[in-house]
Amino acid sequence: MTDDARSSEHIRGNADVVGMWVTADGHIRQELLPDGRYDEARGDRRSAYTGRYTVTGDHLDYVDDTGFTATGDIRDGVLHHEHLVLHRENRAEKPS
Repeated sequence: MTDDARSSEHIRGNADVVGMWVTADGHIRQELLPDGRYDEARGDRRSAYTGRYTVTGDHLDYVDDTGFTATGDIRDGVLHHEHLVLHRENRAEKPS
């Protein structure tokens, strides 16, 4: 399978997780991109963690660019990523 085919498959199968996920205090912001990459900011530190993710059902597997691995699960619309609880950012609330 080509990289383009894998990217297309990833986008079609996982559009429900794509977007910005944020902790209640806003300190951690994890953006799940449609191409299977993620970019996580922590406080003022942009791109603190970057890597790739895959989704199987409601389960996410992460591989950081340094090789570190982590998992997450979507339960009732909430992303439980290791010890973190992240909610989908409501784009309507963002300032313009």
